[in-house]
Amino acid sequence: MADKIVILGSGESGTGSAVLAKLKGFDVWVSDYGTIAEKYKKVLHQYEIPWEEKQHTQSIILEAKEIIKSPGIPDTVPIVLSAKEHGIPIVSEIEFAARYTQAYMICITGSNGKTTTTTMTYQLLKDAGYNVGLAGNIGKSFALQVATEKFDYYVLELSSFQLDGMFHFKANTAILLNITPDHLDRYHDNFQEYIDSKFRILQNQGADDHFIYCDDDPVIKTELDKRKIEAQAAPFSLQKTIEQGAYLEEDTIHFKTPKESFDMSIHDLGVKGKHNVYNSMAAGLAGSLNNIRKNVIRESLTHFKSIEHRLEPVIKVHDIMFINDSKATNVNSTWYALESMNTKVVWIAGGVDKGNNYDELTKLVKAKVKAIVCLGIDNKKLHDAFDGLVPKIVDTDSMYEAVNTAYLLGEDGDTVLLSPACASFDLFKNYEDRGEQFKEEVRRL
Repeated sequence: MADKIVILGSGESGTGSAVLAKLKGFDVWVSDYGTIAEKYKKVLHQYEIPWEEKQHTQSIILEAKEIIKSPGIPDTVPIVLSAKEHGIPIVSEIEFAARYTQAYMICITGSNGKTTTTTMTYQLLKDAGYNVGLAGNIGKSFALQVATEKFDYYVLELSSFQLDGMFHFKANTAILLNITPDHLDRYHDNFQEYIDSKFRILQNQGADDHFIYCDDDPVIKTELDKRKIEAQAAPFSLQKTIEQGAYLEEDTIHFKTPKESFDMSIHDLGVKGKHNVYNSMAAGLAGSLNNIRKNVIRESLTHFKSIEHRLEPVIKVHDIMFINDSKATNVNSTWYALESMNTKVVWIAGGVDKGNNYDELTKLVKAKVKAIVCLGIDNKKLHDAFDGLVPKIVDTDSMYEAVNTAYLLGEDGDTVLLSPACASFDLFKNYEDRGEQFKEEVRRL
């Protein structure tokens, strides 16, 4: 009789895991405490995979030889605690799917910039003619791609929640962009737990592997002093000269790897802003360390365009620019967004607070923000942080109201910036839904 695998959560990663497990001969059961989306039900029916929704049937789930858990499900939910008590191994989709591919893994994590750097690195490999898949916290399920396609390389965006369920997985090239407080509600308000989670990207690496990291990040620097790193290090910096890695000197990025050395002007980068210089350095190093020629790297980084919902210009309405940065779900992301603004800003912020500390935004808000439009069910923390710091703070509870209020507060030459610094789940399905609604309301003005 086939071993039983239970999939908890039926979104992109859960459904993909179910298909792969089924094709590998397991007895598969999918259980979702919420409602399963029609498009995923269709896939489960196609592969004749049984499922349940709006409940977790404990007697069935606890028969599992192994559980694959969606990264969105906290470790504290009752069914997960029961499974642990019964000694059932619980892994992430990434851990499970990696068992069935020999592909080379380029993996990116960090509190901010993951999606941009992952997309940039993927584009670089594609432009170089590599047979490469894009997966993880972005795009089509990694497990589904392993099940139905055959790539030689994968570029994976990994969240801390995915890394928590990874044990034997190894990144051939690991990229750690930065670490700032985020998701502390899932880590017992303990920043060190979150840091340890991010550093799991280095587990199982050996002397033939690569570790690309930001040498300007104080948290990463402190941690590296405590840890023995086996992989070949390739740091990047905007502040100092790097012997092996990448660094900025005036307006020129210098890339130096054992493969080759080359330069690139920041004015040639397809995406602007300090944070994108960091992202471009990380992607460029990943390309160079994986034998991509310098002219291909330069060209790819020059033609790369900003991703949706990340500092995405929408339109100008009566000389007020509207920018969609809905993907900014933490304070540090919003810091980068505000830092890149060259006009007065009407800032739309708020949502589900993940244990945010807004102190690091104080200086930028004072200098650049003329009004804050709070968009959330509970805006108390935003008021506590910024009342008296800006001339006007207004509460709204719908995207229609937020966009129209921001428009009325703006003047010619201003920017209305949606950069929430919070999760979206109080009023929206996800950050994409929040960004789409923002763009829709802006176009209606």
